[in-house]
Amino acid sequence: MNSLLFLPHQGRAPDFHASTFLSSPAGARHGLTLLRSWALSSLLLLIGLVFSTLAFAASKTLPGPVVSVDALESLLSKQAVAVLDLRPLFKEDKKTPIFAAGHIPGALPAPYGKFRGTKTNPGQLPDEKEFSAFLSGLGLQKNQPIVIVSEGKTGTDFGAAARVYWTLKIAGFEDLAVLDGGLGAWLAAKKPLATGMPSLAAKPISVSFDRSQVVTVDQVQSLTQAGASDSRLLDARPESFYKGDVRHPAAARWGTLPGSNHFDSEEWFQPKTGLLKPLDSIRSVAQAKGLLASDDKVSFCNTGHWAATNWFVLSEILGQSGTRLYPDSMVAWSNAGLPMQNEPGRATALFRQLLGTGLPK
Repeated sequence: MNSLLFLPHQGRAPDFHASTFLSSPAGARHGLTLLRSWALSSLLLLIGLVFSTLAFAASKTLPGPVVSVDALESLLSKQAVAVLDLRPLFKEDKKTPIFAAGHIPGALPAPYGKFRGTKTNPGQLPDEKEFSAFLSGLGLQKNQPIVIVSEGKTGTDFGAAARVYWTLKIAGFEDLAVLDGGLGAWLAAKKPLATGMPSLAAKPISVSFDRSQVVTVDQVQSLTQAGASDSRLLDARPESFYKGDVRHPAAARWGTLPGSNHFDSEEWFQPKTGLLKPLDSIRSVAQAKGLLASDDKVSFCNTGHWAATNWFVLSEILGQSGTRLYPDSMVAWSNAGLPMQNEPGRATALFRQLLGTGLPK
């Protein structure tokens, strides 16, 4: 072992005694000098920490993790922010434009799928090299303030922005925000739109993900043994998924993680909108549901989409910085053949498969 061992002194005791020295006038002066030196060092360290914190805060352009339409318009007038539009470039026919038909002026086309995994495991993080190339094509840099804009029709749309926020954050971007209500709020406020495709100025960038913020299957397996009364696992899906009545098309089975608790991410939003509730209401909901009792929740859903919303609200809005995301979520877990809770019996599962039921409508 490389630790220090303090052993009892053996043999003759030393002639020098600290207590005797410090009780003398010279020792007292020496002790006072040491105390003053320590106090000054501590004060300088504290001042340094304060100024570092203030400098970091001052270096940020965005006012917080959520911005309003008016705040974004003001930032755009100063050319102080990059805007990412997460909508697809085209409709399902691959011909009819979506982004080019109308977007927030100055926005960059950043389809949500570029921040995700493959169709078989959408919750997976993208390949780092491919993701770096994509960000480079947009001309993004880590010190750049970025506002993320979803379609904004529902709370589910907000989940895309929250997932992109999380992905960029663990890739090293620090000045990030989500537009409350997304493009829908921008349109409702009758703000102007731009058309066509922007000219992109590529800039080289290489990113890697902070894996300490990514919950793994092995870590989840450990947490499933903790028991429901002390569970850190939080299922963000609608209740029908949690109860095992509905499954994601890419999931192999119905149900949820053993011992998990449930909180539908839709509860953070004003009814039938993509707008968040006021902060006081959000805090009251979290308090009532016991979500502030511990700072180490693990948020999951089907593919890390709804779960990203729960992570975003708890971590970025309410300051529960220990909250983490299990991005692969139930699609990966169910396909791995791992234990499930609320899973229907074999006969019921087979019946659903034969009839094609138990899937989202």
